[in-house]
Amino acid sequence: MDHEEVRITLRLPADLHAWLVSEAKHARRSLNSEIVHRLEAGRGNDSADDQSP
Repeated sequence: MDHEEVRITLRLPADLHAWLVSEAKHARRSLNSEIVHRLEAGRGNDSADDQSP
């Protein structure tokens, strides 16, 4: 599996950003790691369909 990373610019409402920062601190993760964690969790079982065995 390829683990290439891509950098993006993301615009968020200020209240959503503040909430994500708070959640990241609570989970002892960086903001980036929190966003990636939540996106991956949101993919659910769909991620298995995109991967070769």
